[in-house]
Amino acid sequence: MEAHVKYVPMRMNVSTGPVTAGLRPLSARSVVLSMLLAVHPPELPVKDLIRLVEPFGVGGSTLRAALSRMVAAGDLWRTDAVYGLSDRLLARQRRQDDAVHPRTRAWDGDWEMVVITATGRGAAERAELRTRLTALRLAELREGVWLRPANLDRPLPDGLHRVAVTYTARPDEPAHDLVARLWPLSAWASTAQTLLTTASDAPSPADRLTAFAAIVRHLLGDPVLPPALLPPTWPGSELRTAYAEYQREVVASVGVEGRVRGC
Repeated sequence: MEAHVKYVPMRMNVSTGPVTAGLRPLSARSVVLSMLLAVHPPELPVKDLIRLVEPFGVGGSTLRAALSRMVAAGDLWRTDAVYGLSDRLLARQRRQDDAVHPRTRAWDGDWEMVVITATGRGAAERAELRTRLTALRLAELREGVWLRPANLDRPLPDGLHRVAVTYTARPDEPAHDLVARLWPLSAWASTAQTLLTTASDAPSPADRLTAFAAIVRHLLGDPVLPPALLPPTWPGSELRTAYAEYQREVVASVGVEGRVRGC
């Protein structure tokens, strides 16, 4: 599902009802991306796209204009009457899939630690590395020192060794105290509950889509901590379940329900 709800919209905002929780209505481009990000493989005939986006207020001419712009911008490829995500957006789909279906393992108390050793990098390079490490659900303890509980079933990228060294660590500080320093869990949980309410109360299909786009974006920031380190009412699983059910609902509406990951 399209995660970037703050994308500057086209002339036509497809949501005509009130948008709550400070969410911006999605553009035609964002609606198209939301549909393609939901299916596997991420490609659909234009006739299916027309059927999918119509409930969200996107007409045929608006859709075709958006598709043309997206192909020209490198967001999509086109073969005959079929449109699919470009390689760049396939990477986004993988990140979103992982946010909804994170792969975890039992936690034995170990922590992943990444210490940045590269020097002389420009601001853009530093920002890009910070984005990469955040996407790995690492958190920065102090400048250049990133860590998290070692409960994710995924390797660190091969290229990371060129700019950092990695360790398996057992901090002396109590794990709950360290988690509290690294992640604003109360704020994340509060936003999650607000988004769940917003999605449940959304007055139109377009507003529901806007809310669920914000939900999947919020899931990208879930640290996916071991259960022992989470607050007792952590809403992460509830948020994932709500999004997965909505994803199945949207895709099933055009008869391709078997193409949602996890179905």
